[in-house]
Amino acid sequence: MNQRVIWVATIVLASVSVSFSAPQNGAKNAREQASVETARNNVASPSVGPSPVSGPVYLIGPEDVLDVTVWKEPDVSRIVPVRPDGRISLPLVQDVQAAGLSTQELADTIHEKLRAYLNNPQVTVIVKEINSQRVFVVGEVLRAGAFPLLPGMNILQALSSSGGFTQFADVKKIHVLRVRAGKQIELPFNYRDVLKGDKPEQNVRLEAGDTIVVP
Repeated sequence: MNQRVIWVATIVLASVSVSFSAPQNGAKNAREQASVETARNNVASPSVGPSPVSGPVYLIGPEDVLDVTVWKEPDVSRIVPVRPDGRISLPLVQDVQAAGLSTQELADTIHEKLRAYLNNPQVTVIVKEINSQRVFVVGEVLRAGAFPLLPGMNILQALSSSGGFTQFADVKKIHVLRVRAGKQIELPFNYRDVLKGDKPEQNVRLEAGDTIVVP
């Protein structure tokens, strides 16, 4: 009789133990599942940071030389100069305005015009020679002359293209000559101060036609 009571009690205690352990295991599994879901969400939906800032876009100008390529259409593809009126000439489409456009905008324009003759033409435009956007460096530099005006180019960058200064250069009295509204203005540039970071506002972004004078 006592053995039967002990046996029954043992079964009851085992059942109670299982009933308590099951919810604990269930909670543990729920927590693990939640962790997995969180990890999935983090991978599937990464945090969105600030959009990358694109640099200045080069705009085509007169006297630039362009390589216009139409995929699998060598008879239409051409290396062409931009005329003084800002236009280029191509087979099928004749004259196309190029000056003032980016290479992608010009490619899109040519694509639309060629659609009347070709099935989904793939057009690529590359600037082979930059002749319209130029700046000039004169005076006491090792290599004076005209230099392509790259997007965002400032005075320091243009001076680096000239190869450095001669021993007679007065680098504290450099200036930029610029034409505004038909009048010539002068922008001072103290090379030593700018290098030291004292006058960063003098290191202005250049414009087409600017002339840097190194006395």
